[in-house]
Formats: sequence, C-alpha cells, structure tokens
Amino acid sequence: MSIQKIIDSIIEYDTIIIHRHVRPDPDALGSQAGLKEIITQTFPEKSVYIVGEEDQSLNYLTRMQVIDDATYKGALAIICDTANRGRIDDSRYTLADKLIKIDHHPEVDQYGDVQWVNTSASSTCEMIYEFYLQAKSQGFHLTDEAARLIYAGIVGDTGRFLFPSTSKKTFQFAADLVTYNFDRPTLYTQMYSEKNNIAKLRGYILQNFKLSPTGVSSIKLTHDILKEYGVTALETSQLVGTFGDIEGICTWAIFVDEEDSIRVRIRSKGPAINKIAEKYNGGGHPLAAGATIYHWEDYDKVMNDLDKACRSYQVDKNH
Repeated sequence: MSIQKIIDSIIEYDTIIIHRHVRPDPDALGSQAGLKEIITQTFPEKSVYIVGEEDQSLNYLTRMQVIDDATYKGALAIICDTANRGRIDDSRYTLADKLIKIDHHPEVDQYGDVQWVNTSASSTCEMIYEFYLQAKSQGFHLTDEAARLIYAGIVGDTGRFLFPSTSKKTFQFAADLVTYNFDRPTLYTQMYSEKNNIAKLRGYILQNFKLSPTGVSSIKLTHDILKEYGVTALETSQLVGTFGDIEGICTWAIFVDEEDSIRVRIRSKGPAINKIAEKYNGGGHPLAAGATIYHWEDYDKVMNDLDKACRSYQVDKNH
C-alpha cells in the first residue's frame, strides 16, 4: 500500500524536503508542516525542510525554510496537496533522488515514484493523520504542534466542517486531534479574523456582484479596485466564500487582477466546475477550483461555461 511505501521511504532517507502548491492555504501548509513535525519528532537525526513562497497572512501556522540546490542531492522530496506539477511551489523538487505525491484532489497529473491520492478525503491534512495512524505502530510520533497544524488544515478545507467532503472519518479524526494540547480558540481567531480593508472590500463585492438567470454570480476585482481598498491579490483568497450563503446562487467566480494574469477563484453549490477550471489553466475539486486567464476578454468565456454547467445541473436535478 502507498502509505507503507511512504513510511519506508521516510525511514530510508536522511534528507527530506516537503513541498506544496503555490498560493498556499491552511490545508497545504498544515499537511506540509504537520508532516515535517511528525518526521522530525520521530527522527531527530534527519534533516527535514519545508519550502515555498510565504503568505504573510498564514505565518501564524508555520514559516518556510531557505535551502540551497545542493541540499536536494540524494534527498527525498514529498509534494503535499498538489494535483499537477505546474502548481508545485519551488521547481527544485526535480533535483531530488525520489519523489512522493500525497494529495486529495482529482488526479490531473500522475507524477512521483510513489503516489497516494485519495479524492474521498476531506483534505490532505486528513490523509496526513491517516498516515500517522498507520505509522505510529512503527514508532512515529504526533506532537501537539503537529496536531494543531493538521487540525487547521482539516478545518480550512472543510469550511469548518460544513462542506460535503466532511465525512464520519473527518469528524473522528478531528475528535482525536482536539485531545492534543493546542489553543483552538486562538487558532480559530487567527484563521477567521478579518482586517478592516478586507471587510470593506467584501462590502463592495456584495453591493456590486452580478447574478445571471441560471444562478451564476461573479465580480471583477481590477487592479484599481484592489488599490483603492489596499488589498493584495493574494489576500482576496479570504473573500472566496462571500457568495456562499446568498440565496439563488448556484456557482460563483471572483476574478482577481494579478497584473500579469487574472486569477479566477470558482466555487459551486452543485455543478462540477473543476473541468472548467482545467480548461482555463487551472484545476481543483468538483465544487472548489481555481483558474487563470490572461485577458479580460476571456471573462465572458468562463462565465458562459459556468452558465452552461448550471443550466445542465438544473435540468438533471429536475428529472
């Protein structure tokens, strides 16, 4: 089984470098840093690193390390929470001796000498805890800090246990994790507190979003709008759930001007949207995905595809 192969590889290698996807979220960071914590506490003699660009708003979870290319020589690289090679943060993973993929997204790109992909898992952090449950019989340890990181990733990717991906196993794992000694109220505050400028931009979105007859909603956050509210393109990830509780919305997309490209954050209450995201240089889950376009002229193309998906979904639902 893949889990045992991962355990064997971790035992075998003295240097282990853990990556995750670009534009990290709590699940990406929690799985990456949580796995590092498990390994370093179990094998203090091993050199274990986590790498990638930092998002300052998520520094409360963990901080990245800086290593040189030579560190990859003879090393094991583990990629967490990343469906395809193009989204792996820090391409130097190719310099490693062996590559492992651990992910819960629908498979876009088969890569790695060992692949463990479980699309029924709520999060990659849920998979990391499952890995630990098998590995503990072989001497692996889970610390309070690892529990905090893994719990944060599960909470983040399940929308505080509200998303359909939340299963009986998810709740069981969360129940185990909260027995460890970490400050849950503080963690929730760190994850969900909102700065004044973000709140004001959320207000702008609620006053200006468009809604089609089929239930497709969208908002364009241009460079000028982001500048007016003092919000970076990266910080807009905090706003993706804004439309989630609005009646009549079937799917929604937030278009974010990143100057050299336009980030499209897409969510759905029913229609599968990951194939649409793949069509526009992205991917993700059936109900939560991201894409990239390079001209505002492509806005209508994305919206038309989402409109078709909602129309087909509603036809199927009524039969």
